[in-house]
Amino acid sequence: MQKTNTASEKMSPSGPKKAMVLAAGLGTRMRPITDKIPKPLVEVNGKTLLDHGLDALVQADVEEVIVNVHYHADQIENHLSKRNNLKIIISNERDQLLDSGGGIANALPHLGADPFYLINADSFWVEGYRPNLVRMADVWNHAEMDIMLLLAGMANAVGFGSKGDFSMDTDGRLKRRGEKKIAPFAYAGAAIINPTVFKNAPNGAFSLNKQFDAALEQERLFGLRLEGLWLHVGTPEAIHEAEDAIARSAA
Repeated sequence: MQKTNTASEKMSPSGPKKAMVLAAGLGTRMRPITDKIPKPLVEVNGKTLLDHGLDALVQADVEEVIVNVHYHADQIENHLSKRNNLKIIISNERDQLLDSGGGIANALPHLGADPFYLINADSFWVEGYRPNLVRMADVWNHAEMDIMLLLAGMANAVGFGSKGDFSMDTDGRLKRRGEKKIAPFAYAGAAIINPTVFKNAPNGAFSLNKQFDAALEQERLFGLRLEGLWLHVGTPEAIHEAEDAIARSAA
């Protein structure tokens, strides 16, 4: 039965001790549910999306998590105050939503100088034999990598109606899907990132794709194929798809 997640110069066996969770989005595709609650607090299989991600980080021995907030920020802060197995720091974006890259850049003083985990708060996965975040830490190579993405094969992606995001060579280096092409892998919303990729980041809001593209140009963007089943929960309908997939995986 599968369970749901509630190198030359390799990283230490325990992996990153810090992480960031992107939880500031507006969740417009999840309306009308998100008219009253933020998307990270939407429940799937009896647990919020935010807690699915945080539980995966606990399983990977993360000790400190930075969570950015904007939409219904008070609700997220109140929910997080009830957790006692992680040190949680709030990165406040109430005054300005900073997008994925800007949100991370704003939180860098809390993240420090070492590579950290990144988790999106709208997707999670049914684990395979070993926790996927632990697998990522095992193969991280600081000498060769700036960013490592967790990638789901399209056959193992639930709720993701797309042509894929990346192709990957035998060494794990990534290339983006070409125009009018189909790619075999989707970004599964988890990464390990070296904070040096934000050295020349602009002020204000910007997409993390800026750092992805810079790493691609330097051949320092890598991927690891997810073991298990990726659940992308972007719409109300996707909640039921994810819960059905979890039930089937446990049968």
